[in-house]
Amino acid sequence: MALEERDFDVIVVGGGCAGTVAAYVAAKKGKSVLLIERGEHPGSKNMTGGRLYAHSLRKLLDTYAEGEVEWSDIPFERKITHERIALMDPHSNFTIDFTSKELGLDGNDSYSVLRSRFDQWLADLAESAGAEIIPGIPVETLLRKEDGTVYGVRAGDDELTAHVVIDAEGTNSLLAERDLGVPRLEPHEVAVGIKHVYELAPEQIEDRFLLPEGEGAAMLYVGDCTHGVVGGGFVYTNTDTISLGLVATVSELQKSNTTIYQALADFEKHPAVAPLIRGAELVEHSGHLVPEGGYDSVPEYVFDGALLAGDTMRLVMNLGYQVRGMDFAIASGQFAAEAACEAIDREDVSAAGLATYRTKLENSFVLADLKTFRKWPHVMEEWTRLFSQYPTMVAKIFNAMFVVDGKPQEKLIKRIWPIIRQMKPLKLANEVRKALMAL
Repeated sequence: MALEERDFDVIVVGGGCAGTVAAYVAAKKGKSVLLIERGEHPGSKNMTGGRLYAHSLRKLLDTYAEGEVEWSDIPFERKITHERIALMDPHSNFTIDFTSKELGLDGNDSYSVLRSRFDQWLADLAESAGAEIIPGIPVETLLRKEDGTVYGVRAGDDELTAHVVIDAEGTNSLLAERDLGVPRLEPHEVAVGIKHVYELAPEQIEDRFLLPEGEGAAMLYVGDCTHGVVGGGFVYTNTDTISLGLVATVSELQKSNTTIYQALADFEKHPAVAPLIRGAELVEHSGHLVPEGGYDSVPEYVFDGALLAGDTMRLVMNLGYQVRGMDFAIASGQFAAEAACEAIDREDVSAAGLATYRTKLENSFVLADLKTFRKWPHVMEEWTRLFSQYPTMVAKIFNAMFVVDGKPQEKLIKRIWPIIRQMKPLKLANEVRKALMAL
């Protein structure tokens, strides 16, 4: 049966990485595309730490850009070649610092980004391919037939129709919840992120973070940065700014005696952090919800006439030492657009006709990685001592190693063992074993 006439082949809701990539790919495939973004422009309301693992973007551009895009023209901030992970208690900080050429090789590379700039570049790419972008308008509802098939959107006073709607509006997707029956995230499956951006001269950034010219560092913190609440802190170096912030699980914050705002204020005053932003000017403050339920929180994402992508599909993975979301968003946006175009060409945009999207995701790193680490969110929820007692234990151990006070010293093991014994070694070993099994 031939498809009914529509205003557009594809309508995309949301101008983040997933949405703009979907619009770009669909336009490159010759479809009429409309992207609707409720912000002033794509990226105007998007916030992330932010770090992009570049492999999915490379694949996208290799497949569709056909030499039209120079890698050097992409508005990255800095290539990340320095990894730092820190355990923090109120007065001390233990950091693992790793640097490697492998981190910067093409295919392994990752970059700090500021989403306002990067998303606008993606939107320009989509427009150059033929997509139409309308910013500043919220989509109020999806248009549905009596049988539930999605056939467009209502935005303001306008009803716009399409063969396929791709919902990429973000974590708090009211359209997916209200019109497609996607369950709302539970408090333990979602975190709140808060970020400050500080302006600092490039040379000062490189000096303070011990970086070669033009290179960048990613720093992840756990412990007192969130006042012992499940979550963590981050610092990313940009070209001439520093992105600094926290992410904490909503359910744990509700039970705690702190707020994310107070935790951030204290984090910035910590003796291990304050020198990094000394004399820097605060130029941006933002907040964002982050889906952190992992594989088991991924909802149904293929419907009659509609697909979900990116954060709307909850494609985020926080492993503590590695936080990913943008590479998942880019890949899901590409796959969603490809599946939509293939379904339109076959004149079958039912859930069955769009099911190639499911196949593409399942055969890719996106769902494979989420599935591999599906136990980790649950382990992290229960591993409360990681965020409170572990940093204190580490601080005591290293104080025992390095403090010289003129008193006769015992053997190192005699100084350290009482500290470990307080943590109940069997419980400690079991917690570490569970974490290693999940990771």
